[in-house]
Amino acid sequence: MTPVTLQTLLLLFGIGFLAANVRVAADFVRFLRRRSSALLVWPRRKPPFYGLLVAIGVALGVLIAFNLLVRRPLPLVQLFGEGMMFLYYAYGVPLSRRIRVGFYADGIWAEGGFMPYQQIGGVSWREDSEITLIVISKLRHLARRLVVPGDLYGAARRLLRDKVAAHDIRFTGTGLDLGDSDRRDTI
Repeated sequence: MTPVTLQTLLLLFGIGFLAANVRVAADFVRFLRRRSSALLVWPRRKPPFYGLLVAIGVALGVLIAFNLLVRRPLPLVQLFGEGMMFLYYAYGVPLSRRIRVGFYADGIWAEGGFMPYQQIGGVSWREDSEITLIVISKLRHLARRLVVPGDLYGAARRLLRDKVAAHDIRFTGTGLDLGDSDRRDTI
């Protein structure tokens, strides 16, 4: 691979990982502002191959240290790309695990991000090897998953039922509305 191609590739990686780092940082700041309004939350599950992700961060840190100490002059594009990847794997991945998922006063923090109650157009439970709440947005074609620990399943169902009863969650445009059903029963 030619040096110009490598520089371009590292620049593209740097830009992509910069966007990922900004997203993780923004999510964590939103979580810090929202955590006092937690109703029912639990720690986020470790992503698959979590140890490998952190090991990639450590390896990138060693690579950056080697490049700074041994290789001179170091192209800034290369340092930018490696640095953004290092920040993501060494700090972004562990930081995103600190965000507690579950139910907050103004919405649900699922594994893919936060969704306010006003945006929820439907919910569905999947009870396979793990209990999963599927939250469907009524504004965008978007569904988010939330794996609920078994010991919190009953509390989560009650909390959703209460939010529907309080009209925080409104199911509209789903099926035939003949007016004879209690919306809380859809939970």
